[in-house]
Amino acid sequence: MRATLIYGAGDIRVEDVPDPKIRQPTDAVVRVLRSCICGSDLWPYGSRPASDKGARIGHEFLGVVEETGAEVSGLKRGDVVVAPFVWADNTCDFCQEGLQTSCRHGGGWGSDGVDGGQGEAVRVPQAQGTLVKLPVGEDSALLPSLLTLSDVFSTGHHCAVTAGVGPRTTVTVIGDGAVGLSAVLAAKRLGAERIILMGRHKDRTDLGQDFGATDVVAERGDEGIEKVRELTGGDGTHTVLECVGLKPAIDTALGVVRSGGTISRVGAPQYRDVPMDFPVFLRNITLTGGVAPARAYIEELLPDVLDGTVEPGRVFDRTVSMDEVPDGYRAMADREALKVLVNPV
Repeated sequence: MRATLIYGAGDIRVEDVPDPKIRQPTDAVVRVLRSCICGSDLWPYGSRPASDKGARIGHEFLGVVEETGAEVSGLKRGDVVVAPFVWADNTCDFCQEGLQTSCRHGGGWGSDGVDGGQGEAVRVPQAQGTLVKLPVGEDSALLPSLLTLSDVFSTGHHCAVTAGVGPRTTVTVIGDGAVGLSAVLAAKRLGAERIILMGRHKDRTDLGQDFGATDVVAERGDEGIEKVRELTGGDGTHTVLECVGLKPAIDTALGVVRSGGTISRVGAPQYRDVPMDFPVFLRNITLTGGVAPARAYIEELLPDVLDGTVEPGRVFDRTVSMDEVPDGYRAMADREALKVLVNPV
């Protein structure tokens, strides 16, 4: 089969790899209908040391079950399924607490002999706990939106939930990438009273307004902080959803959050230190967030995707074939595409 491999920074190749096979009785083999390129894939794309051996990549996919191991129940050949961006047994104590990202028997795609999601098929470990059956056919127009449950929409939702977004809450979303726009959609779904989107790419912030943003702030740094403060009577917002992952974004978050408020950060932060010094301590600011346990949210979010209440698949603005995946990476890295959908069929 064909699959995506990364050989180093800027070096993405699509090559023939061995077809996936059942190795453990808890495995399944899934033929991929749709996968995509994640913003977090761009970090290794920009910095990975060169290697003579490529590594599998990709962690968002949905597809059709082709084969199941002897210990897998509840799934059969022909089922359309979505896979969260980590695999998990969904039965250990952490999974039962809704923290499948810390599963005692789980792991990540594309490492330790596990297939990456950007390919024509995937061996899925712990298939019964990982895969979620979808009540749609292989040709459903909802596939792009359903794919977002694998990561990006679930991550935006996690950001909003951990920040405590709800009715009468004011929200600032920092970042107009796919995660930031998903966070806007999630905040709107949770009933936020006001949503300020900080971003400067008009095509993206226009989509953010469609998703529920009430205000757009294009300014950055101190100027952006001042603008948000002006919009909120000098107070800032109850919650801030930091969806960029770079140090200036957390600085901005601390500048626009209301005293007593909460900042949630997602999207693989690329900084070690957070400047929560004594003046911040005196404001009673809470910092939360973390990697999203997508598996914990899929059943909750699925009905609204199925009935069209939300359309998170609108974050995909380019579709590529398997052979075009390297160009998809380039387009996202060069800001020519917001999020790239991969159709390997």
